[in-house]
Amino acid sequence: MKSSIKFNLQSITWILVLFILTSCIDKNQTAESRETSGQENTTPSTAKPKYPLTDNFKNYWYAGDAEITSYKLEQARYGELRDGNAVLIYVTEPFLPKEQVKANGNNPENISVLKLNATKKFLTGIYPYSIMSSTFYPVYDNQHAVKTSLSVQEWCGHVYSQLNNREKFEFTSHSYFEGEADQEFSMEKSFLENEIWTKIRINPENLPQGEISMIPSLEFLRLRHQKMKAYTANATMSSKDGITTYTISYPELERKLMINFMADFPFSIESWTEEFKSGFGSNAKTLTTSASKIKTLKTAYWSKNENKNLILRDSLGL
Repeated sequence: MKSSIKFNLQSITWILVLFILTSCIDKNQTAESRETSGQENTTPSTAKPKYPLTDNFKNYWYAGDAEITSYKLEQARYGELRDGNAVLIYVTEPFLPKEQVKANGNNPENISVLKLNATKKFLTGIYPYSIMSSTFYPVYDNQHAVKTSLSVQEWCGHVYSQLNNREKFEFTSHSYFEGEADQEFSMEKSFLENEIWTKIRINPENLPQGEISMIPSLEFLRLRHQKMKAYTANATMSSKDGITTYTISYPELERKLMINFMADFPFSIESWTEEFKSGFGSNAKTLTTSASKIKTLKTAYWSKNENKNLILRDSLGL
């Protein structure tokens, strides 16, 4: 009887030791995964607020309207620069973390996001290009974008791609190009170039710097037919005369993106440049896409849908 009790005590002791060791390993793995991604390694429904919202932020972004900024665009495409326009539309809205769509009503599970709809329009000879990307980024700056998507339309056809932030990044894409037709796969989380444009508007001090792993913009990957994955990048930030410049360089892609924004709140984006090889094969050459600010409007654009509101486009230079 005594020997049986002794055996049971030893067994319980070993079980407790194994449990403690396993718990320590799990905690260490979680810490490592967070350091790798640079953000909380959680699903959108479980992330906790990391930074409190300032009064300036609340007064500016929860005033019931959107911020619309137009830009004069010079877009590199097929080895030449094309004149066009770009528009950045920022607005806050409630977001459902599981369905990952805009919420129609109040719900305790809703996430407040700063949404960016970014559009570009330009001509390549006889036919037009229309590009739009959407990014939904939590206002508390405590996780990766909940979702980002891209659509490109031109006379050859159209493509659509989307990345959802769940247990992993889930990517889907549909294209008319051979080898890119229909894709669906998951990948480990890392910084997203698409989310940088919203992080700037919320908390630029929290932008990643140094050598990092980053997934380039869905637009660039699509137009240059590059593999959808994270690439090694070098990110730096500098300020001069009230303007802060955030630079991302991708050595493998021979590409550099520079975003210039106001150093003070609301950190408005004044201009940007993107240097990369344009064209294909031996005809490819390094060109610089550039965009410079024309005008900013704060308005509830969704209610400005009558013919009399067309004059607002004139004020934006569109």
